[in-house]
Amino acid sequence: MMQKAMTATLFALGLASCSEASSVTPPPKAAPAPAAAVAASSVPLVSGLPDFSALVEKEGRAVVNISTTQLVRRQAPGMDDDALELFRRFGFPVPPRGQRPREERAQSLGSGFILDTEGYVLTNAHVIAEADEITVRLNDKREFKAKVVGSDARTDVALLKIDAKNLPKVDLGSSDRLKVGEWVVAIGSPFGLENTVTAGIVSAKGRNLPDEQLVPFIQTDAAVNPGNSGGPLFNVRGEVVGINSQIFSQSGGYMGLSFAIPIDEALQVVEQLRASGKVVRGRIGVGIQSLSEDLARGFGLKTARGALINNVEVDGPAGKAGARAGDVILKFNGREVNDSVDLPRIVGSTKPGSTVTMEVWRSSDKANKILTVTVGEMEQPVDGRSRSREYRGKQNQEPLNRSGLTVRDADPRALAQAGVKFGLQVVEARGAAAQAGLQPGDLLVGIGGEDIKNYAQLESVVNKAEPGTSVPLRVIRGQASLFVSLRLPEKGDDKRND
Repeated sequence: MMQKAMTATLFALGLASCSEASSVTPPPKAAPAPAAAVAASSVPLVSGLPDFSALVEKEGRAVVNISTTQLVRRQAPGMDDDALELFRRFGFPVPPRGQRPREERAQSLGSGFILDTEGYVLTNAHVIAEADEITVRLNDKREFKAKVVGSDARTDVALLKIDAKNLPKVDLGSSDRLKVGEWVVAIGSPFGLENTVTAGIVSAKGRNLPDEQLVPFIQTDAAVNPGNSGGPLFNVRGEVVGINSQIFSQSGGYMGLSFAIPIDEALQVVEQLRASGKVVRGRIGVGIQSLSEDLARGFGLKTARGALINNVEVDGPAGKAGARAGDVILKFNGREVNDSVDLPRIVGSTKPGSTVTMEVWRSSDKANKILTVTVGEMEQPVDGRSRSREYRGKQNQEPLNRSGLTVRDADPRALAQAGVKFGLQVVEARGAAAQAGLQPGDLLVGIGGEDIKNYAQLESVVNKAEPGTSVPLRVIRGQASLFVSLRLPEKGDDKRND
């Protein structure tokens, strides 16, 4: 008890001491903040949460459910030889070895929205792909059989037509004016649940996805699931700004990453589909890749801007205009090419048959060149056969300098297929070569913008390169052509090649 009393007394004394000290030497008063600063800090950048009920009530009437039916032939399972032998041995009737294929109806669901009162409906191409029958179900439960006006797999846009009048239609907005951070609303039929509404914000614009070079996707965190495909993405003004098309998922369901086709891009496709039922795009016959800082320095550029040509069709539009592998395309038809993903969109939107200028950087001349190109028409890609790697040519056993690269003369058949007169096949890639991404079996056919003419040429360039600098090598791998930046190690770092 005594100890507790003393503790309480000391605690009280401490409080009294603090109180007395503050009364003797009061702390200095803080200077008042400027009125403008106070006013600015008191104004919130975000206030309240949006109410989407009016938007859903008005625009949701034009969102439709799309169901498709496809006849699929399936082979009925038959008995194997061992089972048939058992039937024979025990005197049972022997069933037939196989049965005729039977037809089954496969069904799928998606979403869409009505563009105008005449019955044009917009959706994704993959929603109606290979469908034998398409049914559009309106918000008021009416159902109509739909005809495909046209479909474009490259942008995943399809235009349908139903025989109905005086339909509700969506209001169209502009995806170009959409800002990152804006609220957006998705309406669709996830898992067949009609008129499901989800909301989120625009996470990014101009998003490039693998194998999707023609569409600068809008990324959102609005919940989108299977069945939402083809449905509209609205801004808070109730205007369609995108078509929900893809999700990133490791489970098959929503994981916070949804991607929509910008409505401005989609409407350009719709215009052609409505006019002719197909989309015509330009092509120039080049393979391209992004330009890294190492490659840019290797080609003599100050900035990594443009699309690096890694392959040219000799008889293609760009080849006839004088373009070479190793050229960097800076402008096409007067439009800036800041990255490789820009070029397919610019070229694709150029009318086939038109003659345009293309500005390139040519590293061998250390200067810009203006080429005149007559644009061709894009066709569906045709897969070629893989190149044989069974040839055993003359091998250069010693690695090239500090690169860790061992090569041999390439198979003449592989060279003929690649359209080059000489090349070297990678036997082993270690150290710097491995770090650059080179692999055994790769075909080396160029250094910068120049073709490789012999082994001595490659050896001379690599051996003369300063430590820490990069050598751009043109590589053919399977059916692909690309540039690889071989960065030579600094002095004293040769152990990295062991």
